Parts: sequence; structure tokens; C-alpha cells
Amino acid sequence: MRTPEQYRAGLAKMRPNLYIGGEKVGRDDPRILPGINVMAVTFEIAQDEKWKGVATATSAYTGKEVNRWAHTPQHPYDLMQKQKMIRLGAQRVGGCIQRCMGHDAITALSISTKEIDDKYGTEYNKRFVDWLSWYQDNDLCAACAQTDMKGDRTKRPSEQVEPGQYVHVDEVTDEGIYVSGCKVCITMAAYADEILVLPTRAMLEGDADWAVAFAIPADDPGIKQVVRPVWLHERKEIESPFCQYGVSDSMIIFDRTFIPKERVFMCREWEFGRRMAMLFADSHRHSYCGCKPAVSDVILGATLLAAEANNIQKVSHVREKMSEYALGSELAFAAGVAAAMYGEKTASGTFFPNAIFANVGRRLMGENIYHEYNMLTEIAGGLAVTMPFEEDFMNPDTKPYMDKYIVRNPKLSSEESHRIWRFVENVSASAMTSWYQIAGVHGGGSPIMETIALNIDYDYNARRNVARYLAGIDKELDQSAELMRQPTFGCNLMQPEPFGDA
Repeated sequence: MRTPEQYRAGLAKMRPNLYIGGEKVGRDDPRILPGINVMAVTFEIAQDEKWKGVATATSAYTGKEVNRWAHTPQHPYDLMQKQKMIRLGAQRVGGCIQRCMGHDAITALSISTKEIDDKYGTEYNKRFVDWLSWYQDNDLCAACAQTDMKGDRTKRPSEQVEPGQYVHVDEVTDEGIYVSGCKVCITMAAYADEILVLPTRAMLEGDADWAVAFAIPADDPGIKQVVRPVWLHERKEIESPFCQYGVSDSMIIFDRTFIPKERVFMCREWEFGRRMAMLFADSHRHSYCGCKPAVSDVILGATLLAAEANNIQKVSHVREKMSEYALGSELAFAAGVAAAMYGEKTASGTFFPNAIFANVGRRLMGENIYHEYNMLTEIAGGLAVTMPFEEDFMNPDTKPYMDKYIVRNPKLSSEESHRIWRFVENVSASAMTSWYQIAGVHGGGSPIMETIALNIDYDYNARRNVARYLAGIDKELDQSAELMRQPTFGCNLMQPEPFGDA
């Protein structure tokens, strides 16, 4: 497995195909460094013996130890360890760990390619397994490019005036395919090794050209990445780990881009467009059951520090608000554990989380995100957006006054107080704040997509039958098989202390 240094060295060798603010740049551009720092952490923790079995796993394809980010889950324990890895990693970087995008795309492809092959006798799964074995051996990281530009939302892909609003097949040859179109809102693609392209929606037969999935190197000369980086203000003296991290999102443009045959995992099998899209989305929503509790942990921590700096940490209404953070984050994490325990083994061998529990956990955190920021704002007050710049705490003319008046709790030093308020500013009133708020609602799909997923999978009729029986309309109660289903206990599932110190 690669070290962080080897990951960074690999980026340095990549061809420049990034565009930021009108400039064509390489992976050495300082504006994407905060995101690179996040990704480096995923390699760092895999090297740490303390994280062995959490950040690492045994490959189902090669039998070798691999980074868990490149692993396809094989049983419920794998899913729980993934969820735990995401939460612990996200706590380390102060928010989104980003690499779950590639993991969830790998999960989706491992299942859907097998299902397409079973129906059509194609060889997509063999291609995918060959690609994934190479990917694992080289310990690469991938971005998932699923979201299309979509154009007119009332029209299907084949009905768009501009066909490139969805990535589509231009031509099929014996050697591969040519594709065109645009993917948007693609997190971490600027500093990924590979990009996995998946469909974003259900298709009809007329949309067959838009039913396409493939892998492509992130620096392929046939693509352009127009990148929007987000980072925090550089600290002068009051440095902190939180300020080292950030994120970049790409608009990825394909213009008759050639994809070799061995990297094509779906081509015009339109009936599987929805299946592949939902496999990624539901796997990603399970990942959110680890990620979003970690974001909540960070906001709660900032709220606790703000309360301490204001010397109101023991006030009853403040303590009540703290319990709201705990309620939301731990319920979402518990939904992720339930999704793992009630998941299912697919024909490909990949173990997939229960879609209902995964969507419930993701939906809960998406609805809570603005409320959590509101509680932080209520308790912290307005200083996060009115505090003088850091340089004013360094200028000899103003420093004595800054040091004296920044202190509200006499038990804290001026430096501690200053550090707390800088952190509160970064968490609650920065470019990253807006990114986390919007990502909290729309990451992994908009709330309406979670509603659709729940309405498809949830057994409403079983609950109606309970009410009919209790109301005396039906004489017998045929209780839902869903409610009676046992959790999945498979080989090697219940390892000792699965949520212990490691």
C-alpha cells in the first residue's frame, strides 16, 4: 500500500488537464493542496498498525491486504468497519474524507456488472475485476463521476437540445468507445488517480446511448477538468490542523473521448441505468452514516468550545442543545450499523447495505445540518463574522487590546480564546461552511431522491395491515416478513470487539 509521500509523488507525474480561474494547471497548484492533504490522510492511516483491520482489508480478488477504500465489502462486518473508518478519518480532517466516492462506485460496479453479464452474456464483470485487481495492487484512489449537468429537468437524456447534458456514447468500435458530455459537482477528481463514470438516472430504450459506465485516468488528455477549490484562510501564527484541509469539485468535460474496451463496464444496456445509479447512491448514503456523524462531531465540538469561551457551558438550554447533536449523529450512525446488519449478499459476492436504513440515516443528517449550524450560531454569537483579522492580534499597536478583550471566560488565556474563536469562524462562517451545508443536503442525492428510494423499498402496506387489524377491519394479522427478518450473520462476521479501540 502506498504512503502519503508516494501518493503525492504520483500526482506530480500526472499530465496537467485542470483549469482553475481561467488557467490550465497541474496537480502542484496550491489551491488544490488542501484537498490533497485530506486524501493523504487516507493513505497515512492505512500505514498505522492501530488502524489495521479498520483502514485495511483482505481483497476478495487477490487475497492480499489492501486499503479498505479499494475493497468490496464481503459481509456485514466489512460494512461496519467501512463506516467506522469513515467517521474516524473524517474526525481527523474535520469533515468530508472524500474517498468514499470511489469506494461506493466500486461497490456499485462489482454488483451491476455481474447482473448485466448474467442477463446478456457480456464480459463486463471480468473487465471490472481485472481493473479492480490492478487498482488494488497499485493502491489507487478514484473519484466517482455520476452527476450529469442534466439540462432541462423536465426532459429525458435523449430529449435534451444539447445531448452532452448527459455523458453518452458517440461511437462504438472494436477497440472501445467514444464518449461526450459533462459531469458536474465531482468531488476530489482533481487529485484522484482514476475517475469512474456511472449513469445518474433510470433510462428508457430511447436513452440507450446515455447508459454508459467506464474507468478513465484522471489526467487523460481526452478530458478537461474545470475545478472549483474551497479552502480556509491561511493562518499567520495561530496555526491549526483544521486549516490544512479543504476540497475541490470538478466539472469534467468529455469531447469524443476514447475509452479502451477493457475499461468499459456498461454500453447501452439501458435497463440497468437505474440499478447502477441506485447501487452507487444507496452505498454512498450508507457511507454518509459514518461521514455525517463525524461532521456533527466537529460542529458539536466547536459549539462546546464556544460555550466554554462564553462561560455558559453549564447553562441548561445550552446543555439541552448539546443533546440534540448527540441524538442526530448517533441515530444516523446506528442506522448505518443496522443497514450493515440487515444487508444482503449479492450474486457478485459483494455484500450490500439495507437501502431503507441507509436512506433513513442519510435523510436524518441532511435534515439536521442547518439546524446544527443554527445551534452553533446561537451559542457562539456574532463574533465569528465580526472578529478582527489575525494580523490585528499581531500588530504591536492593537495586540494588547485584542489580547485583553478577546477573553470572556477568565479561566481561558487570550491565546486559547483567540484559537477558539478562529476555529468557530472556520467552522461556522467560511467558504467551507457553505460547502458543508449544501453538501449536507445534496451529497449522495437530493432529499427527494431519498424520499423516492424510501417509497420504493419501504413496506407501507404492512403498516396499513396492522392498522386494519387493530381497527377490527381484518380478523387476522399477516405480519410483515420484513419485520420478522433476522440480521445477516455470515462467516467471520462477529469478530471480537468489532468496535473496540482499533
